[in-house]
Order: sequence, then structure tokens, then C-alpha cells
Amino acid sequence: DLSDQGFPDAVRSDADGDGTGSVDGEREYATRFDFSDFGGLLRATEQCTGVGACRKTLTGTMCPSYMATRNEIDSTRGRANALRLALSGGLEATGFGDEELLPVLDLCLECKACKRECPTGVDMARLKSEFLHQYHARHGAPFKDRVLSRADRIARWGSRLAPLSNWLAASGPVRRVNEAVFGLDRRRPLPAFSGRPFTRRRRDNSFAVTTAEADVALFADTFNNYYEPEQLADAMELLQNCGAEVTVAPQVCCGRPLISKGFLDGAARQAAATTSALLPLAESGIPILFCEPSCYSAVQDDHPRLLRGAGQEDARKVAGACQLVEEWAGPRIRPTKPGPSKVIVHGHCHQKALVGMQPLQKLLAAIPDCEVNVLDSGCCGLAGLFGYEHYDVSKLIGERRLLPAARELEENEVLVSPGFSCRQQIKHFAGVQSQSPTSLLAALL
Repeated sequence: DLSDQGFPDAVRSDADGDGTGSVDGEREYATRFDFSDFGGLLRATEQCTGVGACRKTLTGTMCPSYMATRNEIDSTRGRANALRLALSGGLEATGFGDEELLPVLDLCLECKACKRECPTGVDMARLKSEFLHQYHARHGAPFKDRVLSRADRIARWGSRLAPLSNWLAASGPVRRVNEAVFGLDRRRPLPAFSGRPFTRRRRDNSFAVTTAEADVALFADTFNNYYEPEQLADAMELLQNCGAEVTVAPQVCCGRPLISKGFLDGAARQAAATTSALLPLAESGIPILFCEPSCYSAVQDDHPRLLRGAGQEDARKVAGACQLVEEWAGPRIRPTKPGPSKVIVHGHCHQKALVGMQPLQKLLAAIPDCEVNVLDSGCCGLAGLFGYEHYDVSKLIGERRLLPAARELEENEVLVSPGFSCRQQIKHFAGVQSQSPTSLLAALL
């Protein structure tokens, strides 16, 4: 019974049923995402069997919001039950896009942990994105979400206007406006734009080979390209040290913020553009390597489910060519110069869900006489815009283990975090500058 969690009285568990979550009178719903791997949208919500693995609090990543609030409705099980009941007519809600479901999904970070850790593979990130898409279609999309979902445009113009854009973003009046208009908590600083993105440096220096000569292609994701371009430059240096001829993939945004905010028509257009740009590389057998796990997951996991027909087949070809940098470089890296005595690793949620941590451990093993310790730290709590819109919950999630571990770093120890958001969260709440694995290793080559 979820009613004691502030959800409508109509919500009830199926404890008296058969335990499968199946419902009578089912009908199928038209969706923007492809749910055929589950047998449709309703079957996707029925994946939850009520085991409650999402209610654990000490280990793993699923479910970060439940770990913070301890409310059933903030668990994967609570959300799946609510969505299933809404689809089957068991709630006062009038369908999948009903506004009554907004608070149920509000604290879902779309971390994809349930995709890996749930015994039955509930994919709540996809379900939330689909819900938001249908909600926008029924009720219209909030202005703030329409603006913030185009992070690629914000980053491009912010970079062009830097350092003025950084000065404005850091000013008190602008932070108050951002909070009032866009819901971005003024206590959290925005990341600084780089005035010289990686793609501009590449054009200026021509340090990449042509596609015909390339062994691998580096994907210049929006976040690293416009905010931390040195991460991409270090990745290129690392790959070259592994003996690769490196080209830079055509620069196109994967649409991750559009997916997260439920603008799936726009996300599908971005998926089609990304697929078209990357398909020649995939068909040439050239691995497409990513530094940022959230962009990797968009191309590898989400794009094939956003497109249909021939576009879906092409997206699957591209997805099959995609790897994180550590997957390709790990078996090929040469031993580096001596570095830190201990590396503590915080994995990105999408990295853990889709790839696991072993490839990164293998890559970092190239540092001689270095202990590599992968934290069981769960989610960092920032998750793109989530930590700006839910500041206090975001901090609670990080404080479970990650932030205390960052504050307890000793001399000659380094904290490594592949995710852009993770590095921002650690810096803000712990005052520690964590490093990407590529930057750490590039400095030791």
C-alpha cells in the first residue's frame, strides 16, 4: 500500500494477486520509445515482481532516491507499481501522461541502475522519459524544460561568449533569476564554459588524422567539448600512446538532455542526425570511443530504441561500434610513469549499468605500484540537471559514501571519476578536484 507515502488512496499493492504484476483488461499504448524488448509499455511496467531489491540502502546504486528519502514511492518498485496501475485503470489518473504521476517520477535520476541491478531488469529511466514525453503531449511542456533540454545550444553560445558568460552565470542577480525562472538552485554554481572548445583546437592544430587513416574515432561530446576540452585532448594523447591513429568523429550532440527531459521527438531527430554522422565510421569498422558515459549510453542504449525501420537498424550498427575509452585502451595501454600510490574510483551510473567497472580497473592498472580501489558509492547525486532542481536530495545521495570518501583522501591518493556531472558534484560539496581517468593517465605517459 503506497497511500502512506503521500500517493492517492487509490494506490494499492497487488499483494493479494499472483505476484507477477499482471493486470486484467490490458491494452497497448502508442509510445515514442520502442518497448518491444518487453512486449510493450504495459509489460515494461509489469517487469517489477515486488522483490524489493531497490529498497537496499548500503550497497549498489539502485535506487539513489530511495536511499535518500526511504519512501516507497521513491523506489523503483513504487514507481513501477504506480505506472502499472495507471495504465490498467487502477488509479484516479487518466493514463500514462497524467499529471498525478509527476510526483511519483520526480525524484527518479534516470541513472539506469535498475536496468542492471533489478532482478527483472525494470528500465525506469526509459519509462520516465516516455512518461514525460506523453505528459508534454497532453499538457504542454514547461518553458524551463524546453530551454534546459537544449544544453548543446546553451554550451555552444556560452563558449562563444566566454568569459562574459561565466561572469554573468556566477553573478548573484543571474543566479536568482535562474532559480526563479528555471528552477536552478542558486546555491549550486554552474560549470564554467571554455572559450576554446576541443573541436576548435582540433581545427586550429589539425592534430587528427583523416577517417581513411584512422584506427579509432574520438567522440567530442558536448559536456567535455565546451566545458572541459582538456579531457578530450588528454584522451587523444592516451589513445595515440596506445598506438592508435585517431580521428575525431563528426561533432553532433547525442541529445541526452532531450531524452532526460522527455522531449523524445527532438531526441529522435538528434538520434537520426548522430546515426547519420557516425554510420560511415561504424560501417568502416572504426571503433567510436567516448569519454562521457552519459553520452555513450544515449548513443549505445537509447538511440536504437528511439528510431524505427532502417534508422533503427543503422542506429544498432552505430551502437555496436561504440565503446568507452577504457574498453579500447585498457588492453593496449603501456605501463606509465610512477603516479599516485592509490587511486579511488567513483564510477558513473551509466558506465556501471551498461559496461561495468572492470575495463576502467584494467586501464588504471597501467600505473605501477598503485592500488586501485573502486568505491561502492552508488550515484553521485547530480545526474545532469537533477542536482540543480533537487539540491538537498542531491546532497543526501552523495553523502551516503562518495562525498565522505572524497573528503578523506590522503596524500598521494587520487579520486578518479569519469563523469562530468560526478566531477562537478565532488568539487562542489567536498571541495576536491577529482580527475578523469584519461587526464590522470595522460599526465603519466
